[in-house]
Amino acid sequence: MTPVQICLAKTALPPPTAPMNALSFLRINARWLGAGFLLTMLSGFGQTYFISIFAGEIRAEFGLSHGEWGGIYTLGTGASAVVMVWAGALTDRFRIRSLGLVILPMVMLASFLMAGVRAAWLLPFVIFALRFSGQGMMSHLAVVAMARWFVAARGRALAIAGLGFSVGEAFLPLLFVSLLAVFDWRLLWIASGLVAICGVPVLLLLLRQGRTPQSFAEDDQSLGMHGRHWSRSETLRHPLFWCMVPALLGPPAFGTAFFFQQVYYAELKGLAHIELVSLFPIYTGLSILSMMLAGWVLDMIGTARLIPWIQLPMIIAFTLFGQAAGLGGIVLGIVFFAATTGAQATVPNAFWAEFYGTRHLGAIKALASAIMVLGSALGPGITGGLIDLGVGLETQYLFIAAFFVLTTALMWIGISRARIALPAAS
Repeated sequence: MTPVQICLAKTALPPPTAPMNALSFLRINARWLGAGFLLTMLSGFGQTYFISIFAGEIRAEFGLSHGEWGGIYTLGTGASAVVMVWAGALTDRFRIRSLGLVILPMVMLASFLMAGVRAAWLLPFVIFALRFSGQGMMSHLAVVAMARWFVAARGRALAIAGLGFSVGEAFLPLLFVSLLAVFDWRLLWIASGLVAICGVPVLLLLLRQGRTPQSFAEDDQSLGMHGRHWSRSETLRHPLFWCMVPALLGPPAFGTAFFFQQVYYAELKGLAHIELVSLFPIYTGLSILSMMLAGWVLDMIGTARLIPWIQLPMIIAFTLFGQAAGLGGIVLGIVFFAATTGAQATVPNAFWAEFYGTRHLGAIKALASAIMVLGSALGPGITGGLIDLGVGLETQYLFIAAFFVLTTALMWIGISRARIALPAAS
């Protein structure tokens, strides 16, 4: 066969082989994708959607107002964001398995601290421990691993690993709100810690074999703009980074605020808390669809063409949350909310690798994670403080919708100017 005939034979392969390729991808990479899934799922014990389940019990136990509880949450989460800038860079020096075996026991201890806390002044330290170990480091380990271990299939890997976030969001609130009717809230935090520590032997099993040749940061070969790897200090001096900052802050700040204020929001809308929580599996199912679609589209067209538009649904979502008169409007808002949340689980995480390279990905992503954690700290504090000042939550949601108009515009400007510097392969 001549080279031309070989080329024609290859291009003549029928489309039906694509599903087999996808199945092969899952089969060959199951252990590493499974590790990412495990880390994202167990991060749930430090996520706002889980902690906020106990907001009513915590506020009642310590006599806290909405603003005081929000302030405590902001203080603890903000401190975790600061520490993340340093701790997140450890993923450039150590294996994911080694770090995971340290962070999972930290999640357990943080859960036990919440179960045993007896003084309000200790709450910021407990929130810090939960947010840093769970929301911060567990999520960071998972997304850095997927972005570093996978190049051509980075979007798919991030989407599959991100299913752990969705599973946690779907089932943990529903399960633990139901259990609250039977068990004391402190006992449930002990149970959470025990579940977290059970992840240690599973992680050891999944990662008993390192993924080569990209087990270490120095072996990474995915280049960023201008065909090189960017350091964190260089990234900070690049204008694209600052165009992305509001977009990094927005979803964690106001997505967190929505879950954080779920008990109060249900009261405003005349719903039982369990009625609102029962919508979360719908939200999860839709976010999974969005996440998987975004991952596949990302691998086909690249981050640059996709990322400027992923926060447009948030504009509609928070407009509906503010104006909804009943359950129907809230459900529709959740549809659009899920569209952005799903895409956020894959696209921004791939953005850093595609635009800035992977050699210093841990340090750069740690900075981005710190900004996102800071956003998740600001959201509850801002909304809780404004509630105490008499600014209604529904009014706040309309202003949040306007904020996402701004983030979309800034992303479009920044990406439009920077994408010409991407390597031709991107």
